Parts: sequence; C-alpha cells; structure tokens
Amino acid sequence: MNQLRACLSVSGVFLFVALFGAAAPVHAQEASRATPPPGKTLVFVFRSDRQPVAAQVPVFVNLVRIGDLTDGTFAVATVNPGRTFLRIGEQAVAVFTLEAAANRSYFVRVEAVSGVRPVRTEVRLVSETDGRRALAQSRLVGAAPAAIAAAPRVQPPSPPAQPAPKPVAREIARPAEPGSDWKFALIASTGAFKLANGNQVVAGLDTTYNTTSKPVASVEAEVRHRAGFAMGAEAFYYKNDLVAAGTTGPGQQQVVAIMANGKYYFRAADWFYPFVGAGVGYAQAAYSGGITGSAGGPAYQGVAGMEFRFEPVGLYVQYKHLASTTGKTGKEVKVGGSGVLAGVSIAF
Repeated sequence: MNQLRACLSVSGVFLFVALFGAAAPVHAQEASRATPPPGKTLVFVFRSDRQPVAAQVPVFVNLVRIGDLTDGTFAVATVNPGRTFLRIGEQAVAVFTLEAAANRSYFVRVEAVSGVRPVRTEVRLVSETDGRRALAQSRLVGAAPAAIAAAPRVQPPSPPAQPAPKPVAREIARPAEPGSDWKFALIASTGAFKLANGNQVVAGLDTTYNTTSKPVASVEAEVRHRAGFAMGAEAFYYKNDLVAAGTTGPGQQQVVAIMANGKYYFRAADWFYPFVGAGVGYAQAAYSGGITGSAGGPAYQGVAGMEFRFEPVGLYVQYKHLASTTGKTGKEVKVGGSGVLAGVSIAF
C-alpha cells in the first residue's frame, strides 16, 4: 500500500510539471491578443525565418529600440497615428514605413536571409489574421509593458461589473519627421558606347566614323519612391572621330542628349535593385575639324540594369540604347547607338 501511494505521488508531480511547464507565457499570450488604446495604434513586429538564422536583429520603432528579435519572437509598441518609421538591423539596415491609423493594429514580419553575412532581413506587412496566428506561436522579447505584464487583480463582486482594462504596449512618441516615401539621388557614370551607323552623309559629304565613342559620360538626377518608381533628368555626352571625303583632315562629332527618364526598380534584396526604364528628350550634335556646324533632333532611349545599394552610396551598372536623328529632312544624320555604363549613385 505504501508503494502504491508513493507511485501515485511521483506520477502527480510529473503530471503537474508537464502541465505547467508546457504552458505558454502569460505575458506573450496577453500581448499577442492586445488591442490598441483609444486613439492609439499598435505595431507588432515578429520574426519568422524560412531557414532559421542564429542571430539577433534589433528593431527600432520611431528611433526607439523595442527589442532584439530571434526566430520565433516578437515585440510590440504603441504609437501615435500617422507616419511610423521602422529600422531593422545594425550593419545591414532595412527601413520600413507605414501610415498608421488610430485604433488599429499592424503586423510586420521580419525574415532573416539565410547564408548572408552580415545578417540581412526582408520586411513586409501582413494581414491581422496571419499576424495573430504567427504571434500565437511566438515568444515576446524584452520586458513586457506594465499593462500587459501585470496579472489582473481579482476584485470583490460589485454591481455593475467594471470591464477589465485592455493590455497596452509601451508608448513611443512619434518624431515630427520620421522620413519620406521619396528620396533624391544623383548618378554619375561612364563606360563604352558605340554608334549604330559607321558610314553616313554629313553636310553632303560621305563620312566614315570611328564608331567607338570616347569619352562617354552621363550625369543623372532622379527622385525615387519606396514603391520602386523613379523619374528624373539626364545629360548624356559622347564624342566620335570621323573622316569626311574631300576634307583636309579628321573631324569630330560631339553629341549631348538631354533626356527625361522614367524607371522602375525591382527590390530583389535590401541591397540589390534590378531596373528597367525609358526616356525621351533632345540630342544636339556639334561638328569640328574637317566638318563644322551643328544639328539637333528628338531622342529616345531604353535602359536596363542593376544597382547595388549600400546606403547612401550605390554601385550602378546599366545597358543603354539611344536612338536619335538630327538635321533637316533630306539631310538627316543618325547619331544613336548603344553601350554599357557603370558608375556610382548617392541618395539623399
């Protein structure tokens, strides 16, 4: 009989440990179900890696650090309605903004990219259904805010019963200017450009070109939206040597094309942005040496390339095809061509 009682006691202890050891932390459960206080906004930031990466990622909301996330953890903050600015990471920083509405909750997923050092992240906004589901399987990091951490105190019954206060997250004041959806960028590049036509009639003379342009230079200013759209203006310069029949010496053709461009940048990673674009403008060709004079005409171009961004500086590579015909009817000269340019960009 004593042995039976001892076995039952030991079994009870193991059952107690199993039940209470497996229970999810109360604070995390309360935080994941929290709703915003009147007139405020809740921002939940959770990390979910496809392939777990063993590294912590710091999260800042409106310049305030709310926690360091590992895979399967989350943090939460209360903000004022309006533009909310998130900064995620240290060496490789991901920046995310959202327009927060009062009395709403937003769920931001952070995913660490496997096999990349320093650790880089991808950030996106998810639906409340997906966000709450992920939070239910995650752990709250950092010290839980008082309104969430405190267990509700049992009050003596009294008519009428008062509703329990809603759990809230730590209050963070929103900066006056947390950022903008638009950025301004300057791009300077050079490279190889080749004329499409090597033999033409210029000023009534049969002319042979050295189709390889030298030098080649481009300066571009553009405004970029965080959604990927960009628009700007470009000055493109190139020079070619030529020989015209019946002249005493070699000559040169210098072309300046002023273009208005539109582009779209595809965000392949925090640091890698392939792009495509097109432009329209005006090209002016000036001649010296054996032929003198100038002529202009409309210009069109298509571009495709990639930019490696290491804020605020980037490395820029693009393929350019320019089409332009200068001069009057019957005396047209085609000055277009194609080439590959490389350079640097600076974002402000």
